[in-house]
Amino acid sequence: MEISSSKFENNTLIPSIYTCEGKDISPPINWSGIPAMTKSLALIVDDPDAPDPKDPKMTFVHWIVYNLPVTINNLPEDFTNSDLKNNVAEGVNDWKRIGYGGPCPPIGKHRYFFKLYALDTVLTNLENPTKDDLEKAMANHIIEKAELVGYYQKQK
Repeated sequence: MEISSSKFENNTLIPSIYTCEGKDISPPINWSGIPAMTKSLALIVDDPDAPDPKDPKMTFVHWIVYNLPVTINNLPEDFTNSDLKNNVAEGVNDWKRIGYGGPCPPIGKHRYFFKLYALDTVLTNLENPTKDDLEKAMANHIIEKAELVGYYQKQK
């Protein structure tokens, strides 16, 4: 299974349009090679370098999307709640809001992990889950995982 973006390659800089210094919209995300027994997909975007890459204290969650159907192979640029169909849902990020919140590191160059999970189930009984809630729900259901890593450091 592979995850990618047409706007940045793995282990390269995320364009500023997708950050707090730009439009703060989600980049387009594509995937392929989904295992045959997959029932749904989940995406978690987080930053393990918060607040300072030289002395990280936490992993900051930027985006949670789950129950993505196996019939699609991407999320478009600027994906929003209005794009949600079927059982697709988003969780609560560490800004305490639903949806995407782009890179906005307070200091240094941070890594941003776009983690795609192939699951053997469609997740139920979740209402505005946090990353911890989603990871607990996904436990014992992960078939495969793929990662895309981008970097960002504030320009101003």
